[in-house]
Amino acid sequence: MKIKVCGMRDAENIQSLLALKPDFIGFIFYNKSKRFVEGFPQVDFPKGIKKVGVFVNENIDVILDKVKKYQLNVVQLHGNETPEYCAKLHYYKLEVIKAFSVDENFNFNSILAYENSCNYFLFDTKGTNYGGNGIKFNWEILQKYRGNVPFLLSGGISKNDVSEIQKIMHSAFEGVDINSGFEIEPALKNINEIKEFKENLI
Repeated sequence: MKIKVCGMRDAENIQSLLALKPDFIGFIFYNKSKRFVEGFPQVDFPKGIKKVGVFVNENIDVILDKVKKYQLNVVQLHGNETPEYCAKLHYYKLEVIKAFSVDENFNFNSILAYENSCNYFLFDTKGTNYGGNGIKFNWEILQKYRGNVPFLLSGGISKNDVSEIQKIMHSAFEGVDINSGFEIEPALKNINEIKEFKENLI
């Protein structure tokens, strides 16, 4: 079970998180987010932990600049990016996570066109914001997903959700994306709670 911790900003907090060895750590480059990263924290990342840049409807040249400047391994797209847009990033040998806002009416067939241009899908709760709404959707509808791209689950996950997460039996379910459910304040995570969550989940 892969674990992605998103919305990081504080160097000391990140250093403590690195000791837990999550699979991905996400940095939000969307200036309307409460977790927006203006200057990238000066932290040495060990091999095996991937740096994820989160973008919303951003110009591809801007993304490529951030990737090069901050040595990002993965690009996560949270806006209305098209399959062609994702394919352009794939052309530059980048891992791509495409996020989709899910509710009871979500049509999983609508994302099949992204299959050849994404490494992961991320299923988040549909809300007023591009991600970061801190609420869950009905996880039972994940069974309607019949695609081949592995997915990460996001949206309001906290340390109390371990048993429900473990009940999800889906061949493409690869891991979870956690954020606000583990925060002391925006962009500052409770490391002890993440440690407890990770140990109980795996």
